[in-house]
Amino acid sequence: MRALVTGATGFVGSAVARALAAAGWQVRVLVRAGSDRRNLQHLPVDMVAGDLADGASLDRALADCQALFHLAADYRLGAREPAQLYRTNVDGTRSILDAARRAAVPRVVYTSSVATIGLPADGSPGTEETPVALADMIGHYKRSKYLAEQLACSSPQTGTSVVIVNPSTPIGPGDLRPTPTGQMVLDAARGRTPAYLDTGLNIVHVDDVAAGHLLAFHRGRAGERYILGGQDMMLRDILAAIALLVGRKAPRIRLPHAAVLPLACAAEALARITGRTTRITLEGVRMARKHMFFSSEKAVRELGYRWRAPTQAFEDAVLWFREQGYLR
Repeated sequence: MRALVTGATGFVGSAVARALAAAGWQVRVLVRAGSDRRNLQHLPVDMVAGDLADGASLDRALADCQALFHLAADYRLGAREPAQLYRTNVDGTRSILDAARRAAVPRVVYTSSVATIGLPADGSPGTEETPVALADMIGHYKRSKYLAEQLACSSPQTGTSVVIVNPSTPIGPGDLRPTPTGQMVLDAARGRTPAYLDTGLNIVHVDDVAAGHLLAFHRGRAGERYILGGQDMMLRDILAAIALLVGRKAPRIRLPHAAVLPLACAAEALARITGRTTRITLEGVRMARKHMFFSSEKAVRELGYRWRAPTQAFEDAVLWFREQGYLR
């Protein structure tokens, strides 16, 4: 079986490429000119140059493929130029799904996010059935992923078999950029997180998410969404677990959201002036007002999905960051 993986130079995409190769697939990856390909070193993959905005390159990449795993996405919070988010996440998804139809690819696994999953008002974990609308999406990243997911959900009506997976908060090796999630782990390991917000996340090892992609290909129902998550944890407990791994003291100061909002405004204003990025964004603070807890019960029931303890994800992430020199 030959599969094309988009976004394979990235964090989750490279984990999926590794899992496919380990399972004996012939793996083809779409790479842009000048992209950082360190995550693909030592992997038996066929690299094809192309871009989501170049339909001809997508046609070449999908030739003779029996599967498409579409993971390419722009994951940024507080982006100064949000139009690029929509070009990559929405227009790019439309382009690759159109190319998959032209190539008659039998099966597509589209990687969405729990960013598109609703959160119940009573604080219970969100599920694939929790009502949600575009108006509920906080910030451009969430909106772009929601719109892209709508394209994937409608694909079965056009004759393309698409299964949607919604990873929660992946953590583990290979987060080169790093993503906002990886930056959270890195800052905690460096001792640069003196305080925390009263929020929560669903933590999952990136390799468990990758395994869930293969399960979705083999067992998922077309047009269905599957949350690929792990364990719900409060942010204070996440930071404490990472601090323990590196021999630091866990942060003890809890900041109210109202106090952090002005800091986020100031940080974004400074970023616009200096042209640098900021780790504190209005988008992130507003999202943190809710506990982002999710249930993977549907994936467990229908796919046979499983996940390991969050401590393993933290250990593997910190070890990888240390080996790559991020913790110097």
